[in-house]
Amino acid sequence: MFRNRLLKVYRHLSRQAKRLSVSCYRVYDHDLPEFPFCIEFYGDHLYVAEYLRRHGMNDLEHELWLEKTSMLISEVLQVSNDKIFFKLRQRKAGRLGQYQKTGTELHEFTVEENGLKFIVNLSDYLDTGLFLDHRITRQMVMNESKNKNVLNLFAYTGSFSVYAASGGAGEVVSVDLSNTYLNWAKRNMQLNSFIDPGKFQFVRSDVKKYLEQADSNHFDLVVMDPPTFSNSKKMDDFLDIQEDHVELINLCLRSIKKDGILFFSTNKRKFILNKESIRASEIKNITAATTPFDFAGKLNRVCYRIMK
Repeated sequence: MFRNRLLKVYRHLSRQAKRLSVSCYRVYDHDLPEFPFCIEFYGDHLYVAEYLRRHGMNDLEHELWLEKTSMLISEVLQVSNDKIFFKLRQRKAGRLGQYQKTGTELHEFTVEENGLKFIVNLSDYLDTGLFLDHRITRQMVMNESKNKNVLNLFAYTGSFSVYAASGGAGEVVSVDLSNTYLNWAKRNMQLNSFIDPGKFQFVRSDVKKYLEQADSNHFDLVVMDPPTFSNSKKMDDFLDIQEDHVELINLCLRSIKKDGILFFSTNKRKFILNKESIRASEIKNITAATTPFDFAGKLNRVCYRIMK
């Protein structure tokens, strides 16, 4: 059953990936309840995340089941076992744990997306370093960045910053609370030859605090893709995106020039945007327009294009 399903979706999605010259894409995501995996290609490597569940197996039985499943995945997707990375994660975690390290070793390599290079790590963190569901959103940001001042909030590993720089941005500021991820973002920028410190800045800060102190009417384009919830010890307060999104969005709009753009995205399930309280001239839901082929019908996030 799993073999047939995996083979079917692989044949379908790999053809689309080849046609679009995409080397990093999701091929399977919990299609069958009995096999609760997320499987993604990163070049010639494979990331396999098993969602935590009550499976009724003891440790030995589960280990044997995983071993057999891994062999099947290797066979069907034609990837050798040494290039398959398994991870156990909470389905409900979303991007809650993006600042958590799970190992002590570094297993990094470089992948390409639209001619740009990114460092990924499939084993040592809860997330890989490149969110595949925002492939199209990144292109939108690149297309709108020419000669613009761009602010990337909750910048993570800086993929939006790389795209903005590639689009000819006059300034790119990447803000994140984690030194680990800011350094990762800086390395991604350097990997793509974006090294001018006058144009490309990296700021370690709580996003809300940064926005409260930022100059008004300075940025032309802002990207904000926050975690759904965070209670990091480095923050002055905890973040709940449903409760806090209006304040954060309005702070972003204060920092944006007239007719400037905010790309806002969240993975929170059943998220409700409080449009009436947002001081914007236009709010457009672009979730469908930013859904890549490998996430069709399975995307658990929303994305908005908000104009000041």
